[in-house]
Amino acid sequence: MSAGERDMAEARLRVLVTGWPSFTDGVATAGDVLAMEGVAAALAEAEIGYELAWSPVLRPHGLTLAQAAPCRYTHLVFACGPVHGPLVAGLHDRYRACTRIAVDVSVVDPADPAVTGFDVVLPRDAPGADAQRDLSAQAPVAPVPVAGIVLADAQPEYGTAEASSAITAGLSRWLIGLDCARVPLDTRLEVRDWAHCATPGQFESVIRRLDVVVTTRLHGLVLALKNGVPALAVDPVPGGAKVTAQASAWDWPVLTATEGGGPDPASLDRLWSWCLSAEGAARARAAAEGNWQPSLTRSLVAALR
Repeated sequence: MSAGERDMAEARLRVLVTGWPSFTDGVATAGDVLAMEGVAAALAEAEIGYELAWSPVLRPHGLTLAQAAPCRYTHLVFACGPVHGPLVAGLHDRYRACTRIAVDVSVVDPADPAVTGFDVVLPRDAPGADAQRDLSAQAPVAPVPVAGIVLADAQPEYGTAEASSAITAGLSRWLIGLDCARVPLDTRLEVRDWAHCATPGQFESVIRRLDVVVTTRLHGLVLALKNGVPALAVDPVPGGAKVTAQASAWDWPVLTATEGGGPDPASLDRLWSWCLSAEGAARARAAAEGNWQPSLTRSLVAALR
């Protein structure tokens, strides 16, 4: 085949890229998604036409398998994950007219119909084959901010004025829409559960590695600023209480709840952008480095004397 004929053949190729994140009932891991996107990048570089199929749960506005009519494609590629089970086997039935290739997959049972249904299998690991590096390591990703989320529980000491449940619900809805890596944190220490920090030093070591802290807790605000990390602080008590008072002590902006609910998304967006700005970062560093005298302990010692 001449170079011209090869170019014409490649121009006629139309590939549907699938994987476990394509199934509504499948499990979408970060590695699976990255492998599919890595395959797409390789096809784009080779100037081969392609589309990616996504679960409507994972990407509601993406192309689904139900919308991806088999007649539109010459090839189907299944990327990443173990090749087994009825979901994968079902691709062979639906796309029987396509050439089907599995790439970057783990083959547990070579005789599984999910495996034998592929025309070509390019495994990352399989019995008798050398292991290959997973494709997720090749897919480029853009960095996003890392946000620690430190939310307060109910605070009955504030009686009917306490609105942390409503604030938490509102913040949760807002957080879902942010393109950031969310790290849930709890200031409560626990020595019997690995999922919690056991010492203050462990908690602060996590805080120091964050880009921003979103918090309705007083100590979420204080320990963020102590470590030079901007804090998007929301006082869950309408009109403001201890979080607002502490923000005043640190000369730090804070949003407060109202009788009608928490801060509006626009206010949260503005403070989020400011916390991630050069100005917000500089002000947090200045707060951490500032010289201040612990007047409360001085007063305590004076009272004891």
